[in-house]
Amino acid sequence: MFSGDSGPEVARLVASRVADVPDFPKPGILFKDLSPLFGDGPLFRAVVDEIIAYHGAGSFDVVAGIEARGFVLAAAIAYATERGVVPIRKAGKLPRAVHSAAYDLEYGQATLEVHTDALVEGSRVLVVDDVLATGGTAGAALDLITRAGGVVSGFSVVLELGFLDGRERLAPRPVHALLTV
Repeated sequence: MFSGDSGPEVARLVASRVADVPDFPKPGILFKDLSPLFGDGPLFRAVVDEIIAYHGAGSFDVVAGIEARGFVLAAAIAYATERGVVPIRKAGKLPRAVHSAAYDLEYGQATLEVHTDALVEGSRVLVVDDVLATGGTAGAALDLITRAGGVVSGFSVVLELGFLDGRERLAPRPVHALLTV
């Protein structure tokens, strides 16, 4: 049985294109690779369309993508809805003044950044990423949007690793996951 916030059929479609990669990026981690999904044009379009339909194109002014695979989703969603894209990057990748947020990963620590002038005050922002694991990356990204003057209007991921409790760590913020494993 497949489950996700957009129903079992969407979850089944996503699951059909997830490749398991054992011991990546370090021993003991089972990496869920969505590259096969991104490489399947009709399925990728269905994923983008489902995220837009779930949130409603009128509910956001800009789409923020979390590095790196969130960029792929954000660009496609922004293009389809004629919205702009804001990149949320790893530390040291942005050339101007930034807001920074450090956070814990399931296998280490990292820092995310966004330009201080990335958003117009009060902009409604749809934040997207490929995977929700522990919630550290997502929590940092959502906080950065707020610090940059935006209002998080939604948060979507393609795949949620439910056993890592990321959704609970993000509460009370709502999470939309196409597939939860």
